[in-house]
Amino acid sequence: NYSAKDIEILEGLEPVRKRPGMYIGGTDETAFHHLATEIIDNSMDEVTAGYAKNIYVKLNKDKSLTVTDDGRGIPLDKHPKKNKTALEIVMTTLHSGGKFKEGTYSTSAGLHGVGLSVVNALSEKLKIEVFKNSTIFEQNYSKGKPLNKLTKKGKSKIKNGTQVTFIPDKEVFGKELNFVPNRLYNLCKSKAYLVKGITIHWECDRSLINRKDDTPNSAKLFFPDGIVEYLDSETKNFTKINDKTCHHKNNFDDDKGKFEFAIQWHNEISEFKISFCNSVLTTNGGTHEQGFRSGVAKSIRKIAKFKNNKLVASASADEILSNASYIVSVFINNPEFEGQTKSRLSSAYIQKYCDASIAKSVENWFNQHPKASNSILTFIEGKIRERNLLDQNLDVGRQSATRKIRLPGKLADCTSSKVEGTELFIVEGDSAGGSAKQARDRNFQAILPLRGKILNVKNSNTAKILANTEISNLLQALGCQRREKYIDKDLRYEKVIIMTDADVDGDHIASLLLTFFFCEMPNLIKNGHLYLAVPPLYKLTISNQIYYVRNDIEKDKLLK
Repeated sequence: NYSAKDIEILEGLEPVRKRPGMYIGGTDETAFHHLATEIIDNSMDEVTAGYAKNIYVKLNKDKSLTVTDDGRGIPLDKHPKKNKTALEIVMTTLHSGGKFKEGTYSTSAGLHGVGLSVVNALSEKLKIEVFKNSTIFEQNYSKGKPLNKLTKKGKSKIKNGTQVTFIPDKEVFGKELNFVPNRLYNLCKSKAYLVKGITIHWECDRSLINRKDDTPNSAKLFFPDGIVEYLDSETKNFTKINDKTCHHKNNFDDDKGKFEFAIQWHNEISEFKISFCNSVLTTNGGTHEQGFRSGVAKSIRKIAKFKNNKLVASASADEILSNASYIVSVFINNPEFEGQTKSRLSSAYIQKYCDASIAKSVENWFNQHPKASNSILTFIEGKIRERNLLDQNLDVGRQSATRKIRLPGKLADCTSSKVEGTELFIVEGDSAGGSAKQARDRNFQAILPLRGKILNVKNSNTAKILANTEISNLLQALGCQRREKYIDKDLRYEKVIIMTDADVDGDHIASLLLTFFFCEMPNLIKNGHLYLAVPPLYKLTISNQIYYVRNDIEKDKLLK
């Protein structure tokens, strides 16, 4: 009975309301705040195009958000192909806007042409005000549909520009989600660091700020030193190796755009490694960050070779950059992103451009700063030697009887001599270990109890990590080395399963273990070996039948 009448055609903004995840990545807190990012990015495009200098971001008492810029203002005249104003087309039509036509914007964050229309579709209420020659023109929308025609509203303080005020729709996001002041403030700060000359004016109603939060209710965000200032603020508590930050900005060789980076080495291992494209934070990196890492590593290896430092001359990018924090920002024409949320840059050509241009820039900086250059090379060499020394005794193989003697005493290993089909359960404490041992199939299931909360490796150096007893036991049980020395075939189990209690402490221990694997053995995760067990909160026995339930909701349903 499947026929043409079953084929549904979604018109206008209906697809967005039906499938918001396709446009903003979901309906969770991150997706909710992505709406704010889209509107702020539109204003940032006016700034980077040279038409605006100020952006005003205000979180209002009614929990709506207002974003204003002093750019050109969205066009208000009738579109030549549609019997509507350009404003209404931009507000109600997907893939419409001024960023497709060459010359309108040289670099843009909103290249998909969906930002404003998607925010409109997913907003309970949205008011847009356009300022033209100090006159306000206003139109109101609800859930993507106009409530009135464009109306002239009097005089504005800003000569030209755009102002958007909106409240995300609770039908889409639920009643619990609201804008988080600290999250919005940090977003504004990061944008202000990226573009020289921009001022972002932050304002938030005091009643919305948590007392324990250090978010100001108003601030003028202007950073003349840009990303260098950004990096310094993020690494202020680190012990720096080079006092002067390695920083450079320039155009790509054949004028395909421009790049800027800042990098700093320090004693502590850092996860502050971020990248931007056209002012958009690319949380999953991409070709620009790959090119940057490759370019930095290439230049340092070249300098090390010239100075006859053989260890650093053959070092990997991971070894060179493990104790570095960096920011890399590019502005390019027609960038290609993976997905609508722009979390990863996929423009293939940019990797080559970044690699070549940044390698040259880093090499020049090192040659101009010989003292810092020697300090960094010596530091990288010392870290590599330290890792090599500490990693020497961690290669534990399943087949070797002499090696097996060195397995941790608390490990209840399985009897299988094959890796395929075997499982290692990491549990918290001896009591949980005892229960797990009783319930396991010893043929293929091994149990490793850990005592207490393991070290948070994110803020620890290599010596401290490997001096930790629980981590040492875990590494020995797994049988493989860390980071770039990780070899998948050395892993002694096919599955590594984190199994902690269904309480706050259990969640914390699981988070620390996930942090360990993410920082120290990312390829173990990428290759699909790591699992997180979902422990039950209750065991219910009803008429000799045993039921395990995960939470109070499931328990109440079962008892009914």
